[in-house]
Amino acid sequence: MDALYADLKRFEGRATTTGGVGKDPVNEPMIRHWCEAMGDDHPAYRGPGAVAPPTMLQAWTMGGLSGHTDPSSAYGELSALLDGAGYTSIVATDCEQEYLRPLRPGARITFDGVIDSVSERKTTKLGTGYFVTTRMDVRADGELAGTHRFRVLKYAPAAARAAGPASAGAAGARTPATAPNATAPKAPAPSVPRRPRPVVNRDNAGFWEGVAAHRLLIQRCESCGTPRFPWLPGCNACGSPRWRAVEASGQGSVYSYVVMHHPPFPAFARLDRGSDAAGPYAVALIELVEGVRMVSNVIGVPHDKVRIGMPVRLEFLRVDAELELPVFRVEGQG
Repeated sequence: MDALYADLKRFEGRATTTGGVGKDPVNEPMIRHWCEAMGDDHPAYRGPGAVAPPTMLQAWTMGGLSGHTDPSSAYGELSALLDGAGYTSIVATDCEQEYLRPLRPGARITFDGVIDSVSERKTTKLGTGYFVTTRMDVRADGELAGTHRFRVLKYAPAAARAAGPASAGAAGARTPATAPNATAPKAPAPSVPRRPRPVVNRDNAGFWEGVAAHRLLIQRCESCGTPRFPWLPGCNACGSPRWRAVEASGQGSVYSYVVMHHPPFPAFARLDRGSDAAGPYAVALIELVEGVRMVSNVIGVPHDKVRIGMPVRLEFLRVDAELELPVFRVEGQG
């Protein structure tokens, strides 16, 4: 066991939040806004006897821009310890939720958080570091309603680790690059940045097979006829596992959008290949005429000209030798 890990393990079980109180009780406006944003019109979430979508569990505990007034120092101490040891980068990896009872409008939310676990040192493609898991127990009117676990990786970037030893050594010592008559090594050829690869699994493999064939496939429930996207193993309207793939027309409109300014990422150079700039670029929620929505890029107009309601049509964009993606071009632009 490394010495740092022994220090990190001492944080397990320490509270991150004690006696936290939700800023609002469970309420119908927040439920409605959530459902509209998620495109979820399940009847259980509206009208008399409505309940909140279970996946809203964490939303009721959030502190907003002003935050909560009584956070524990334990998590900050843990982060500072890792920062001081060189593990200064962080990335969220996953979360798990367990639902024990429905949340109904009017319920008062309280919660307690704890540092659940710290992993041994792990090496990933991002770098070497430690997985830190926190757990939040959420109560409604004093009764446990659900548990939320959130996991991050605190790590030292792989590139930084590789560069570190080059600067180490006794003061005044000469390295081969600075010794007399030494020939400076050639810089390695820059690698071509690649887009992140989509996660393909047994539930969505059919969608990506369609993309490879230049077909935009959505699912349609064979029991109730409801179309759905993204691909799921069961219908979120009736629960039926029976479905068939249908080809979408590719016609739609911009339902909502954001413009990505930072960080710049060369792999996301302007999608119409009009320049080598790494942004800004528009990411939109496209509403297809079939009634489903999907996240994609809008091309054909500058990022600051994208507007809600713009008609768009499907195109397939090859971003490298291995990856082709569905994007949407504004109608009348090329």
